[in-house]
Amino acid sequence: MESATAGRKRRVFLRPGERNVPPDESGASAAASFYDEAMHRSQLTIDLGALRRNVKHLITALDGSDLWAVVKADAYGHGAVDAAGTALSAGARTLCVVTLAEALELRAEYPTARILVMSPLLPAEIARAREAGLEITVVDADIPEGVRVHLKLDTGMGRFGLSEILSPPGRNVVGLMSHLATADCDLEFARAQVERFREITEPYAELTRHIANSAAVLRLSESHFDAARCGIALYGLSPFGADPDDDGLEPVLRWESRLAQVKQLQPGESTGYGRRFVATEPTWIGLVPVGYADGFRRDMTGSEVLIAGERRSVIGTVSMDSIAVLLERELLVDTPVVIVGDGLLVEDHARVSDTINYEITCGICSDRRRARRVIVDA
Repeated sequence: MESATAGRKRRVFLRPGERNVPPDESGASAAASFYDEAMHRSQLTIDLGALRRNVKHLITALDGSDLWAVVKADAYGHGAVDAAGTALSAGARTLCVVTLAEALELRAEYPTARILVMSPLLPAEIARAREAGLEITVVDADIPEGVRVHLKLDTGMGRFGLSEILSPPGRNVVGLMSHLATADCDLEFARAQVERFREITEPYAELTRHIANSAAVLRLSESHFDAARCGIALYGLSPFGADPDDDGLEPVLRWESRLAQVKQLQPGESTGYGRRFVATEPTWIGLVPVGYADGFRRDMTGSEVLIAGERRSVIGTVSMDSIAVLLERELLVDTPVVIVGDGLLVEDHARVSDTINYEITCGICSDRRRARRVIVDA
């Protein structure tokens, strides 16, 4: 797995609050060393260079409108703190999250950054947001004092927001926002939402207006207004479920494991729960120590991984901690297995699972007790 990061700046990732334990803390240094040095079940490599290039590419597409980086849900599984810092350094003007806890974690790392919480907060949370200098989203006519507010409008998404602005926004309302339901699949409806948003907000054009998501940035220039909230495209994932390269995006995440055991099944022998795969002839299989607890979902049976440069099918039932892969021949234990990377896309796995790439990356486990997470800047 080291070959994937050769020649790059590289560091093993520690979550906020984690640390390497000094030797004088009883028994803990051995555990810390294990996490840093041991062969892990799988390795996630996050390429901040690719993320930076995606940000700049999207800024170019916006042609003067600001890019706001959506780093909610731990940056869609990529690591919010690192993703946020990289996006800001590449030109993003604001960080967008969904929970107060997400916002406070970023505030501790980036004291001067503009941070918007995009979902409504409880009264006690609003007080904390005010203290932390955050901006908040309000979805009704009850505008709190002493905090910068973005008023959300429902223009067709059918979720949070007002359908009209019944009176001029208060002095602490700094933005007007909405969210597109179909920018990735139905541009006619998306355009109708954009026009509805324009109609409602035109009397208040001095406020910051934002409705565009990643798909709209790439396909719907009339949606750009003052700023666009980009999430999935930052991470080099296609908002259209296609090859990200079609829109000039570079995948940020690489996921690797290894063959933990190689064995030959004889005719009539099976692998995995429920005997979903039964050999009809002598058949080599490889066992990979990644399963649904790691984010390789049960409905990804039939998807493919890369072994020795070849695409090989996942067979049988995905277990909590392992998958079985069909091999053409006997291979050595510890042969690298690429789950995402080298042209094997998250979108490929999502199609097999009949889901979206967002759900795949958000579900990948980066708990250091199960996976090593490495940051590179290539």
